[in-house]
Amino acid sequence: MDVALGGTFDPVHDGHRRLFERAFELGDVTVGLTSDELAPKTRDVDRRVRSFDDRKADLETELESIAADHDRAFEVRKLESPTGIATEPQYDYLVVSPETREGGTRINEIRRERGHDALDVVVVPHVLADDGDIISSTRIVAGEIDEHGTVIDGN
Repeated sequence: MDVALGGTFDPVHDGHRRLFERAFELGDVTVGLTSDELAPKTRDVDRRVRSFDDRKADLETELESIAADHDRAFEVRKLESPTGIATEPQYDYLVVSPETREGGTRINEIRRERGHDALDVVVVPHVLADDGDIISSTRIVAGEIDEHGTVIDGN
């Protein structure tokens, strides 16, 4: 089975790792990584996002061990649009977080318009930080928590 998922992944955290684990349980994975142009448009909060090349290098490092654990292959591709790679016919699954579930619905509409089968959209629950709120890259960049959801002293 071929699995698609996408994001900015800056920085990678335990919530992302849960997405990756679920994706590799399902099949070989293609990760759409937002381009430098698209990344700021996908943020709810205006913040700096590292370059595509830096994010891709870190993402591939993260994916290598998870892929090996599941004896799966992976590829990282540049996302130029929010619906990106998942509208292509070869995919069977789309792995999303709860807040991107609607994007999966839109992707399936586009796939149907193009005569492709709908994807099985797999929603992976958030991972919570020690304070009970979700782990997010924005919270990490703001210095509230680390990549594992540990609250940083002083917050």
